[in-house]
Amino acid sequence: MVEALSKHTPLENFIEHKTNTGMQCGNYSIDLPELGDGEQFRFHFDATACVGCHCCEVACNEQNANPDEIKWRRVGELEMGAFPDTLQLFNSMSCNHCIEPECLIGCPTNSYIKFDNGIVWHDDPSCIGCQYCTWNCPYEVPTFNADRGIVTKCHMCADKLEAGQSPACVQACPSNAIEIETFSVQQWLEEDMKKEGVAPHLPDIEITKPTTRYTLPELQEGEALRIADEHLLKPAHPELPLVFMTVLTQTSLGAFLALFLGELLFSLGFNLPKPTFAMALLAFLPSAIGLPLSALHLGRPGMALMAMKNWRTSWLSREAIALGAFTGLAALVAICYFFNVTGLGLLLLEALTLATGIYGIYAQSMIYRIKARPSWNRKSTTKRFFGSGYIGFLLIATALLIANGTQGVMVLLSITLLAGMGQALAILEEVMFYRHLDKEDPLYYQYNRSRILLQEHFGTVKKFRIFSLSLFALGLPLLAILFTASGLIHLAIPTLIVSTLGALTSELAGRYLFYRTVVPLGLAGNFFAGNQRH
Repeated sequence: MVEALSKHTPLENFIEHKTNTGMQCGNYSIDLPELGDGEQFRFHFDATACVGCHCCEVACNEQNANPDEIKWRRVGELEMGAFPDTLQLFNSMSCNHCIEPECLIGCPTNSYIKFDNGIVWHDDPSCIGCQYCTWNCPYEVPTFNADRGIVTKCHMCADKLEAGQSPACVQACPSNAIEIETFSVQQWLEEDMKKEGVAPHLPDIEITKPTTRYTLPELQEGEALRIADEHLLKPAHPELPLVFMTVLTQTSLGAFLALFLGELLFSLGFNLPKPTFAMALLAFLPSAIGLPLSALHLGRPGMALMAMKNWRTSWLSREAIALGAFTGLAALVAICYFFNVTGLGLLLLEALTLATGIYGIYAQSMIYRIKARPSWNRKSTTKRFFGSGYIGFLLIATALLIANGTQGVMVLLSITLLAGMGQALAILEEVMFYRHLDKEDPLYYQYNRSRILLQEHFGTVKKFRIFSLSLFALGLPLLAILFTASGLIHLAIPTLIVSTLGALTSELAGRYLFYRTVVPLGLAGNFFAGNQRH
């Protein structure tokens, strides 16, 4: 009689084998030592054991009553070689419960809490669904749940751990590839993280200092794993409310700068017209319209004011406070013009308003200067955000030309032309950057995919952006200067109106590209990403 192949193997009595070897999979209970001083819980993932069955994903969803598209644990796929000599490697990842979690630092509502046991917990009731954490996390762990209007994430089944039970993913894994461990934070940071906290094609560990420990197969020298889904590329979310909000608030700042310069020069005795109520109103309106639009981006718009809560560490909170104050102060300035308030007090109020607006737009740009999204995390982002203010100069120049004819408008149009040139140079720098990418750059993969999106997916929009910027920021303002100098006001006014509207359209197109072409860091080979914001 032929003996069964499973005879004398772990398969003969799998449960007994797991018990004898201390495997955590398949067991409801988990035996973990008490945490000592400076110790925390963490995941251990054994890539040599994972078979890519996705049982961990299913178990996690069932445990937490998440719909199919919400995945707190995902499985990435890497591959190497050519048939028949191949290697397929899987990486099951949920939250890494980082030591310096960017989700916690950037959250405007303090909805993230790091417990003493190391678990990074998300407080659902206080979340407003801004999704800033989905941008900040280099592993794209936080997931937006549209039905609930909030972000959700893995919490290591904290309630089960507290009761001495295994997390759902650990319990469901048939190969014991996922385990819970205790570890010394100090030893991890000083010694082990650089050796055991890294895996192929994952973000730099220094960004958040993740705690997941990896067991990986040994590769021969010269062998490299490929990302299994590198042939797939889709644009990021368009974020249309933010497209309009950012451009309109930046326009308002530019218009207010023109208003302030006009008031300052008039106060110093220059032969220039005094700004009017209409100009002050035009400086106020774009921000007054744009700022509320940001609430449409939120999962819980009614809780928008909560975004100001975490001003100590969140650039989003700082932006909300500063631009809210700027809009309110701009309204007060407009009221002063309406009641013919003059003198040093008005000038000081305008200076305060301008300074607040400048900080607000700077904070706005810093929201996007995050390591998890390389194409955003560049100085050119700040330059372009401030550069969009030239639309505001065009707006005030148009109002000045209509109200006062040629008096003083040449000075403002000259400054407008310079501002447009500044924005054109910022866009030129971006074009040259993507044209000459460094293949040795550790972020080349993300940069190159952004370049592909710009050139192949959105080539038409990109061409429109460049040509429209040249026409509406440079060509037509220069033509308006020539018409004004020749006394052809009836031609200069419509030229400036067309230039203003065209410039606004150009900047909206540019901002649309900004959001659509960003390629984040994240879990490599993440075919089944679920509802991550792509």
